[in-house]
Amino acid sequence: MKHTRARSPHSTVRMLALTSAAGLLVAGCSSAGATDSGTGATGKPAGDATTSGGPSAIAVDTGTAGKITVKAQGGALTSVDVRAPGPGKVEGSLSADKSVWTSTTPLSPGATYTISAQGTGGDGEPLSKSSSFTTPAAKSTFVGTYNVDKGSTVGVGLPVSITFNKPIHDKAAVERKLTVTSSPAVEGAWSWMKDRDGKDRIDYRPQEYWKPGTDVTLRMDLAGVDAGSGVYGTQKRVVNFRIGEAVTSTVDVVKKTMTVSRNGKALRTLKVSTGKATFETWNGTMVVLGKVPSIRMNSSTVGIFGPEAYDMEDVKWDVQLTPSGTYAHAAPWNEGKFGRVNASHGCIGMSTADAKWFYDQVRFGDPVTVVNSTDTVAVNNGYGAWNVDWET
Repeated sequence: MKHTRARSPHSTVRMLALTSAAGLLVAGCSSAGATDSGTGATGKPAGDATTSGGPSAIAVDTGTAGKITVKAQGGALTSVDVRAPGPGKVEGSLSADKSVWTSTTPLSPGATYTISAQGTGGDGEPLSKSSSFTTPAAKSTFVGTYNVDKGSTVGVGLPVSITFNKPIHDKAAVERKLTVTSSPAVEGAWSWMKDRDGKDRIDYRPQEYWKPGTDVTLRMDLAGVDAGSGVYGTQKRVVNFRIGEAVTSTVDVVKKTMTVSRNGKALRTLKVSTGKATFETWNGTMVVLGKVPSIRMNSSTVGIFGPEAYDMEDVKWDVQLTPSGTYAHAAPWNEGKFGRVNASHGCIGMSTADAKWFYDQVRFGDPVTVVNSTDTVAVNNGYGAWNVDWET
């Protein structure tokens, strides 16, 4: 059976400068304030440009369309490094005489940028400047809900999956800030899709099932990342988890059996009853989404009414395989049909004793593959990525 379970228009201008025989000028503005430090040839702190005889400070808009300008008054710049956690390094261009550096990467909202600049004065003395500022927060932000818990142990078939609460228009920009690393290393890839509720979702899976004992790290450096249409990320996460033993199951709807293996060795072959005609169990690989010892199964939640309707209060040992309502569970009402007749509404039914045994073997992320059935489970109906060829 199946069951469903401001930026203100007038920014404050900060004037930051380094003075010596040739001054190095860095300017920025922020509703959160700015800090700076710098020294000239004497090693003494620099004064403000407006009070030390230097040129007027450069006004900088640090909103989403703002720029950062670094200027060596009467000298030349030798290096400029600007970066922020999440958005990363800011690129820029240097003027022909190397006296002015202007950022070319759009600034992200709600990000703290650090500026480190070095230069040479007109008489050859070294110049340096450090500064930081925070841009105003974005009016519209997005977050991603990920499917792995820090420190958890999961099955060998679990993709890393992130579902976003806002549309992601610049998918490449977001994907560049997501990484999955593992020890031992594996070949893997990201793939975008629409979740069942229409939200943008991205899944990462290795080419083959994870190896037992693999340590995996998901990194999300999305703070300040522009997803398009003025929507910016806010998250910076590092999630470490581990891959458990390889518990894999194969259901043959023709033989009406389910063979359960651990680390390549078959443990038991159970007699089952799968979906009957017009209610066939999905073909392909599904992944354990969770399990509960008892659940109410009501056919109205999966759109089954009329003569085929059912409503059962206490269905035991339920292992969920798809959000659409596919479970492996105890089905004592079908006693005598296990191994003989497919009589369910799409779930994988078995005796209460066998269902309890199966329930105790599996964990979140373990793959269950159905063979010799009809329609293949959709890639977004749970974790169906294993049913898509690797090149795709």
